[in-house]
Amino acid sequence: MIGSAKITKKHLERLALVYLRQSTLIQVRENKESTARQYALAEEAARLGWESSKIAIIDADLGVSGRIDSGRLGFKELVSRVCLGGVGAIFGLEVSRLARSSADLQRLLEFCSITDTLIVDPDGIYDLHEFNDQLLLGLKGTMSEAELHILSGRLKESKLNAARRGELRVALPIGYIYDDEGQPVMDPNEEIRVAVANVFVAFEATGSAFGVVGVFSGRRFPGYTCGIGVTKEIRWGRLSHSRVLSILSHPAYAGAYVFGRSLASRSVSPEGVIRTRTTRLPRAQWPILLHDHHPAYISWETFLANEKRLAQNRTQHGARPPREGEALLQGIVKCGSCGRTMSSVCSHNTMSYSCTHARANHTVTPACRTVTAQMVDAVVAKRILEVVSPDQITLALAASDEVTERRGRSNRALELQLERARYEATRAERAFHNCDPENRLVARSLEQRWEAKLSTLAEAEGSLAAAQTAAPSLPPRAILEGLASDLPRLWAAPSTSHKDRKRLVRALVADVTVISEAVGDKIRVGIHWSAGAMEEWLVHRPLPVHKSCRTSDATIEFVRNRWNQGDDEICRELTAAGILSGRKRPFTARKVRRLRSVYGIPKPQLLAAGETTVGKVANGLGVSRGLIYYWIRAGTLKARRAPGGHVCVCFSAEVEQTCKQRLDRLHRRRGDVKTMTIQET
Repeated sequence: MIGSAKITKKHLERLALVYLRQSTLIQVRENKESTARQYALAEEAARLGWESSKIAIIDADLGVSGRIDSGRLGFKELVSRVCLGGVGAIFGLEVSRLARSSADLQRLLEFCSITDTLIVDPDGIYDLHEFNDQLLLGLKGTMSEAELHILSGRLKESKLNAARRGELRVALPIGYIYDDEGQPVMDPNEEIRVAVANVFVAFEATGSAFGVVGVFSGRRFPGYTCGIGVTKEIRWGRLSHSRVLSILSHPAYAGAYVFGRSLASRSVSPEGVIRTRTTRLPRAQWPILLHDHHPAYISWETFLANEKRLAQNRTQHGARPPREGEALLQGIVKCGSCGRTMSSVCSHNTMSYSCTHARANHTVTPACRTVTAQMVDAVVAKRILEVVSPDQITLALAASDEVTERRGRSNRALELQLERARYEATRAERAFHNCDPENRLVARSLEQRWEAKLSTLAEAEGSLAAAQTAAPSLPPRAILEGLASDLPRLWAAPSTSHKDRKRLVRALVADVTVISEAVGDKIRVGIHWSAGAMEEWLVHRPLPVHKSCRTSDATIEFVRNRWNQGDDEICRELTAAGILSGRKRPFTARKVRRLRSVYGIPKPQLLAAGETTVGKVANGLGVSRGLIYYWIRAGTLKARRAPGGHVCVCFSAEVEQTCKQRLDRLHRRRGDVKTMTIQET
C-alpha cells in the first residue's frame, strides 16, 4: 500500500481500530458485500504489521446514519480511544465512512493530528502531521458531503415526481391494501372494512374520540404488527384513543392521496446535541393532495367536518366542547364584568358558574361573582323550548332510522367475528382429524389448538347474544311521533343525556353573559343567539336557606289562633288544609310543638281543677311513675287523657291521704314477710 513508510514502530505498538458503519438496517441486511469488505480491513492491518492482539473492530454503528454523532456509540468509542492516545491507526473503506458531517469529521481529524494517529483507507495512508494529507482528507470530506447532497436531491425529486402522479407507494392505513397492479384498494376482509367504517359511525354518534373508544369497549380492532418493508400481519386488539385520532385525521379514508404531511426539522439542545423532530403540517401546506385517488370510506366533506369537530374538542387550545354534567351552559357562559369564560364548579352537590379564571390572574373586578347554575340554565332552557319549532316527526323518524342502522352495523361486526371464529374452529378440526393418530406430539398440539379455537368461538357467540339481548327495542312509531311532537317532554325525558341537551343549546346559542348586581337579588342574563339576535332577562336570586325554609307567617298565625287545641288536633287541621312546612313537608305533632316553643305560642289548658300530672303525683308520694300508671289501670286512681295524649290525674287531698295509707299498708306487709322469713331461717 502506498505510504506504508509512514507506519512507525510507535504506531505498531498501539491499537489498529477497524471502524464499520452502514447507514440503515436494510443496507446491513441486503448489502452484505460491503459489510464483508469492511471486516476484511482487519486482514489489511495484519499485513501492514499489526499483531492480531493489537487489532480491534468497532461495529456498533452498523445500521446507524453518520449524519450526526448522537446515537452512534461506535463513533463515540472511536473518538474516546483516539483522545486517550492508544490508537495507532484507524482503518475504513473511505473517509466518509467515519462521519457524514464535516464538523464531526474535522474534529476527529484534529484529535488524530494531536495524538499522532494515522488514517488508512484503500487509497493510502494519511499522516495528519503532513499538510498534503490534511488537505487531501479535507477535500474527501467535502466531496462526501457534496455527494450526499446530490444523491439526496435526486432521490427526493424522484419521489416528488412519482408522488405528483399518485404513484409513489406509501404506507397505507388499516383498511387498505395494494392490489396486484400496485393500486390502493379496500381490504378484501369484510370484518376489517366493517370495523373501520364503524369508527366513523361511532364518531358521528358520540362526537369525540374518547366516545369512540367507549363504543368499542370489549370489542377488538385490527392493526398491523409490522411496518413497510416486511410482511404485514393483522393483529386484533384493543382500540386506543391514539388509534382513533390517527384514523379520523388520516385523509386516505376520504379517498385522498397525500404526500408531505410531515416535516423533519433539526434543532440544537442546550447540551449541544443535534436533534431531529417531525412535525405535522397544516392542510394548507401539504405539497401534494390528490382527491378521488382510491375508494373512500367517507367523503371529503365528512373528513373536513370530523377535523373541525376534533379541533373543537381540544380544550387545551381554548375550545369548550359539550361534556357530561348538569351545567347546561358549561363553556359558553361568560362573566359580564370581565368578559372571561366562567368555570363550572360543583360544591355540596350544587353546580355554580364562577369567575375563577379572573381571580387566579388577580384581574378580578368587584362585579365578578359566582351564581347558581340552575337559575341561569332554567332561563335559557325555557327560551329554547319556546323558540325551537322544527319538524319533530321527521326528526324522530330520522333518529329512529339512525339508531336502527347503528345497531345493525354493530351486530354485523359481531356476526362477522363469529363467522371468522367458526371458520378457524372448523379449520382446526380438519387439521386434527387429518393428522396421523400415531404421531401423538403433533396430535396433542393440534388438539390444544382446536380447543383454543372452540373457546374463541364460544366467546364470539356469547358476545353476539349479549349484544342482541342487551340493546332495548325501540319504542313503537306512535310513541316516537308523540315524543317528537312534544319537544319539552323529550327535553325532560330521563333518557335524554346532559350532553345531548348541551349540543342542542350550542347549536342555537352562541354564548350567555351573566351580570350579578352588587346590591339586590337580581341577575341579568344576556342570551346571544347563533343567528345574531340578543335578548336580556332578569332572574331573582333564590332566598337563603334560613329564609326559604322558614315557616310562613300565615301558617304561624293559623297555629296561634288554635293555641288552646292539642298538637295532634292542630296537625290534623293543617294536613286537611294542605298546609306544608317551610321545607315543603307535612306537619307532625312534634313540628307543632316546635312552633309553640320558637314563636311563644302558649300551650292549651289541659289540667282542670283538682287535677295534676303523673309526674307530680309520683314525686309527691316518693314512688315511680310505673306504680301510678298501675293504679290508674287498676282503677284505684281516677284519670283522663287530655288532647295531645297527656294524662290528667284527679288528685285531691282525700285521694292523697288514701294513697299514703295504701303505701303504709304495703310497707308493713313487706316487713311482716321479711320477719317471718328470718324466723324460719
